[in-house]
Amino acid sequence: MQKYTNIMFKKGTKLYSILTGTCPKCHEESMYTNKNPYNLSEALSMHEKCSNCGTKYKIEPSFFYGSMYVSYGVGIGFAVAAFIISHFVFEAGINIVFASIIGTLVVFMPLILRLSRNIWINLFMHYDKTLAKK
Repeated sequence: MQKYTNIMFKKGTKLYSILTGTCPKCHEESMYTNKNPYNLSEALSMHEKCSNCGTKYKIEPSFFYGSMYVSYGVGIGFAVAAFIISHFVFEAGINIVFASIIGTLVVFMPLILRLSRNIWINLFMHYDKTLAKK
């Protein structure tokens, strides 16, 4: 299991770039000016390009509008997780379940937005090991 986990989250995989928010081409630099998604004033503030490999993050104007579609799916995933935990684990009533879903989506909104952007850009860019630092 340990060997499989190391392969899944290893630098060079899409999952690594998505979860860490690093450049999808070289995986060396964070795409965001502030690594903390809960600093709301800078939650979606991104560098224009990677300082290591020069990859431009905003491929075209309004590029990240497409991440709204991904955001919907990611939000549904968080909502389903909140439902399962509150309903089946804690056996809460319908009102508490509804409140837990809303609370989860509000609390995790900055994280959901960043994950959506990370997934979206990784759909269009691929890791290039020649660009990574040795």
